[in-house]
Amino acid sequence: MSVHFIPAFADNYIYVLESSAGVWIVDPGDAEPVFQWLAPRQMVPTAILCTHHHADHTGGVAALADHFRIPVYGANKRIPALTHPVAAGKLAIGSAEIQVMEVPGHTRDHIAYVWNASLFCGDTLFAAGCGRIFEGTPEMLFHSLQQLAALPPETAVYCAHEYTENNLRFAALVDPGNPVIRDRQIQAQKQREREQPTLPSSIALERASNPFLRCADPALIASARHFDPLSGGTALSVFTALRRWKDQFS
Repeated sequence: MSVHFIPAFADNYIYVLESSAGVWIVDPGDAEPVFQWLAPRQMVPTAILCTHHHADHTGGVAALADHFRIPVYGANKRIPALTHPVAAGKLAIGSAEIQVMEVPGHTRDHIAYVWNASLFCGDTLFAAGCGRIFEGTPEMLFHSLQQLAALPPETAVYCAHEYTENNLRFAALVDPGNPVIRDRQIQAQKQREREQPTLPSSIALERASNPFLRCADPALIASARHFDPLSGGTALSVFTALRRWKDQFS
């Protein structure tokens, strides 16, 4: 499978997945850059996969679905032009078998897709970070991230925004003794200077350097208590404090 990046808005990525099983569009927040990308390649998409209903992920769904007459998969009818509501489990589309994971927290109906050792996680997990909590609870998002962290370490992580440099600045603040974070910062800076995506990441790399996946680590426990002296020592309480801290971070 080949994964193609289509930049949209200030920092979104729309993904086009190309394989012998078909061509899939993931989270098309804007139809126009997708049309422009597909046309010279004479590609006709097979389906649209949506991780959640926010407009920067679904704004182009209706136009693309209508133009190509293709199905739209997602968690619920807040997604425009949805034809196939899905839940956790195996999703078969033609010869493709895709794993659907329910990962609420950013929204209550957020899902992620795993196909060919690649994770398309929308706004739940970011490179060195995680999504804001808009509809769910800290407990929901914490457990969703634990699910994703349990995927095989070689799983490639394709999130929906180019937030890596900002996330790494926060990670370096709360986990200053972590050499993996310092190495990632250098690499990410070089990639962005060349106008390259910092993605994909990997589950192994996130386990090693993403503070929101390391909430049982003594360094992160200490940082959470520095931010909130009343923070407990449980992984969930550390996660909750770090997420609140990150909301204030710029």
